Amino acid sequence: MTTLYQAIDLILSIVWFLMIAHIIMSWLINFQVLNLRQPMVATIWDGLTRLLEPIYAPIRRLLPNTGGLDLAPLVVFVIIIVLRMALQNNAGFFLGY
Repeated sequence: MTTLYQAIDLILSIVWFLMIAHIIMSWLINFQVLNLRQPMVATIWDGLTRLLEPIYAPIRRLLPNTGGLDLAPLVVFVIIIVLRMALQNNAGFFLGY
C-alpha cells in the first residue's frame, strides 16, 4: 500500500508542477515576454494545454462565466490541496500504521 500512497502523491505533485508552469507561461505570453510564434514556446504551450485541458474543462463548465478571468486553475489547486491533506491524514491506512 505504500506504493499506492507514493504513486498518488507523485501524480498530485506532477499535476501541481505542470499547472504552475502553465500559469507562469500564460503570464509570460500575455505580457509578451514569450512569443507563440517561436516553435519551442508553441510546442511547450500546446503540450501543457493538452495535458491540463481535460482537468480544467469540467470545472469550467461548473463555474459561472467570469469574462477573461479563468478560475479553473484556482479551483484545481484547491482540490489538489484538499486531496493531499486527505492523503496525509489517512497515511496510516496506506502505510499500515
